[in-house]
Amino acid sequence: MFVRRNWILALAVVSMLALGATSAFAQGGGGGGGDDDAPIQPSTGGVQIDAQGVVSTRVVDQSGELTRRMRREAEVNLNKDIQKVSELRKVSLVKLEREVAALKAAGKPIPPEMKYLAGLTRITHVFFYPEDNDIVIAGPAEGFFVNGNRRVVGMKSGEATLHLEDLIAALRAYGPDGKRARLISCSIDPTQEGLARFQQAYRQVKAQYQGPHQAPQIAHAFSNALGKQTITINGVSPKTRFAQVLTEADYRMKLYGIGVEQPPVRITSFIDVAKPTTVRKNSLQRWFFQPNYDCVKVNEDQTAMQLDGSGVKLVGEDESVSASGDRKRQGKSNKASRTFCNSFTKNYDALSRKATLYGELRNLMDISITAAFIQKMNMYERAGWGMDTFGDENQYAIEIYPAPKKVAPVVNAVVKHGKLMTPIGGGVSIQARIALNSDRLQTDTDGKIDEVRDSITTDQLAETQWWWD
Repeated sequence: MFVRRNWILALAVVSMLALGATSAFAQGGGGGGGDDDAPIQPSTGGVQIDAQGVVSTRVVDQSGELTRRMRREAEVNLNKDIQKVSELRKVSLVKLEREVAALKAAGKPIPPEMKYLAGLTRITHVFFYPEDNDIVIAGPAEGFFVNGNRRVVGMKSGEATLHLEDLIAALRAYGPDGKRARLISCSIDPTQEGLARFQQAYRQVKAQYQGPHQAPQIAHAFSNALGKQTITINGVSPKTRFAQVLTEADYRMKLYGIGVEQPPVRITSFIDVAKPTTVRKNSLQRWFFQPNYDCVKVNEDQTAMQLDGSGVKLVGEDESVSASGDRKRQGKSNKASRTFCNSFTKNYDALSRKATLYGELRNLMDISITAAFIQKMNMYERAGWGMDTFGDENQYAIEIYPAPKKVAPVVNAVVKHGKLMTPIGGGVSIQARIALNSDRLQTDTDGKIDEVRDSITTDQLAETQWWWD
């Protein structure tokens, strides 16, 4: 018997997560486990993916004891100058590549200060120095370590530390050869067959619903109907850490949205405010991250750029789903979806401080715009920088992770007065060059960016010195 007063509100989220491990301050693949005293291996955190693309969750450090131990060890072993907190640490990309190439030619390992860009936690500036044929990135920095959740974070702030391999992935997407990624993106989507089965399961559940006690069975039925979801990565290799951070950020955002997982800061979820009577039963809720394209400023001769703000937005759009599983964009989003997206965006900075993953996602946005700026302003050619080492996978390998391909859906069934609602899709979309379009780009007419640029001197640097404060 169907009871109208107390229907199940069911949300099926098209989600997954992938991850591959690298050794704790070393390039290359390899798994974890074994000796309790072995170094913790940095990765993307709370999930893992095997060689066949099967996704599973990973147990992470809940007590914090492992994190404290890893920090103490890093304080002993890490370069003391790197450990100093800096408001604006500078990194020469040209010199860094030169030093990396020299180490590789000598058969020596790449040290952690290079692998984690001298402890940068953000890129706030990009400078071109024609007199030195150099391209310099700069931002706040501090000592870093691999915490108990397998993420590299600042010793003082706990914020996400930049990874050289992520920067290289972005530079390859916008490289010296002039080729550029139209879009860097991650999307996790149901198949057409899965959506058709879901629509059929929806009708059956609606006809046979008896009460809230059926919630677990409904969730199971919907999960089986949807089947495995397809993961699509564009613009960067799916075998990179860059791709895996995109995927995990998308996955976890949707868990927050449907109430399966509580974020570490207060965010109004979709399920908090959704009124099923205002959301069409065949509507596919789409949420995806994109850069805040209004955060870019340049000096008047376009030899310097500054990034302001959190740099990330969550946006949404509804899609309709036919009985056969076909999808059609609606060009708008419902009020509950907009509320969730606005709340997520408003609280992004606070979230990134508590959940390192979202600091990592913001860094990917920043480095994508940085790479696009370097290419668009012809800095490769002007600096005579061919990126011979970073641009060659055989010289510097970053495609070392299992590629995410398929994942089972995660379904939440919540008792709420209303109607059944359909799956939620999403993703991450980075169109970095949009930030550099004339209608978006802000020119710094006050000369503040030039003041910062001109205050940086390189006269006292040693030939091999690739970073400085």
